[in-house]
Amino acid sequence: MSQRPADLVEFAWIWNQANGLGTPPLHRRVLRWLQARDAAGDRRLLLMAFRGFGKSTLVGLYCAWRLYCAPQTRILVVAADHALATKMVANVRRILGRHPLCSALLPGHGEGSWASDRFTVARDGVLRDASMMAAGIGGNITGARADLIIGDDVEVAGNCDTPAKREELRERLTEAEFVLVPGGTILFVGTPHAEDSLYAEGADAFLSGYRRLVLPLLDAAGRSAWPERFPDEAVAALRDRVGPLAFRRQMLLEPVPMGAARLDPAAMSRYGAEIEYREANGRGLLSLMGTRLVSGGGWWDPAYGRPGSGDASVLAATFSDAEGRHYLHRVAYLLHDPEAEEDAATQQCRAVAALARDLMLPVVRVETNGLGRFLPGLLRREMSRIGAVCTVTEAVSRRAKSERILAALDPVLAARRLSAHDSVLRGRFVREMAEWRPDTPGLHDDALDAVAGCLLAEPVRLPFAPPAPRTALPWRGF
Repeated sequence: MSQRPADLVEFAWIWNQANGLGTPPLHRRVLRWLQARDAAGDRRLLLMAFRGFGKSTLVGLYCAWRLYCAPQTRILVVAADHALATKMVANVRRILGRHPLCSALLPGHGEGSWASDRFTVARDGVLRDASMMAAGIGGNITGARADLIIGDDVEVAGNCDTPAKREELRERLTEAEFVLVPGGTILFVGTPHAEDSLYAEGADAFLSGYRRLVLPLLDAAGRSAWPERFPDEAVAALRDRVGPLAFRRQMLLEPVPMGAARLDPAAMSRYGAEIEYREANGRGLLSLMGTRLVSGGGWWDPAYGRPGSGDASVLAATFSDAEGRHYLHRVAYLLHDPEAEEDAATQQCRAVAALARDLMLPVVRVETNGLGRFLPGLLRREMSRIGAVCTVTEAVSRRAKSERILAALDPVLAARRLSAHDSVLRGRFVREMAEWRPDTPGLHDDALDAVAGCLLAEPVRLPFAPPAPRTALPWRGF
């Protein structure tokens, strides 16, 4: 090891050169900030940068550099789950194993651990804790000790979508203070996922007093911070794909409240055509307005179906074409006749089966969170009775309803990729959509939830691109 250890930018540059990578100015800015904060004795740090920036990669290099400068350092990586934390630990282990300046840190045969989620470098003395260890938020870190704690994407969509989950996240992260040794450093790295984000600013914020480096994708004038990788057209396409709310949170690093989102029915184009089925070359083809449909299905959010009784029983049916455009073809509010001979469940299953047959739906997903647990079997029976060739599957929704609705509808509406049939736009779905607010309880949103279920169940499809022209056929023998 040289007499003067390489600084962090030099350390990262050597690694990138060895791997045929560049070190862009934005990355150098982060590396210089990390080293300057370390030299200044700042021990509470927050790095926020847009998705795709390479935050975790840079922090991994920072961890390797800390071990290179001081092999006695003990680092704990905490992430939303153990697998995510393990990815960073494994990356740092790979850097240490291949970096030209780190050969002296590699342990000898049989010395210490060298696993993917924890490892120990060659160091003087005997310490109980590994040089680097991974832990999920829910893991037990009691008794561990660390000189540096990395909070890598501890806030994700699944653990902050309700006030109770956000409070639990804060309580678990407080445990890190008891693991950190006096004079140690905590570095959080992430992007906001909620209005009351862990990374929010303010005197009462969880990370109040932390030194911050915040790097959004766009500046105040709307210019890209990394135009080589995110040119204007790529930024516009990304905004369309993820929707305005997610874009502001994940790319502009704004802890935007969900109440800022609105679902505008005017963003849907109208059509009145019905699906057409024909057969050609031994295959069935389903089309709409001359466009071939490549997928589709229904989502049934069941309830008792009585008018004015609270939750509505709704079946939504959507189709998609090869270009990623979606067609909301039906929204059916299902009712039953209390005087009829059949029970309410059978009546509704018959209605769903008839719609699936008439619309040629390949699949109907039945949400089984509540009273729908016994319905898939009844629905399969009714499908078989009328000869509907349709698969029935059970679906369990684990995300908060408002999060599901926004995740499904916000992107397609922003990109103008959702069309709706006349029958849908003439019904009460439009009013439900216009009145919906994600932070207002008690509003009717059962049809929105069913439509969201359809859209989220669709596979992500890339626009068709013709294959590259081939100049000649292979000529070599085998």
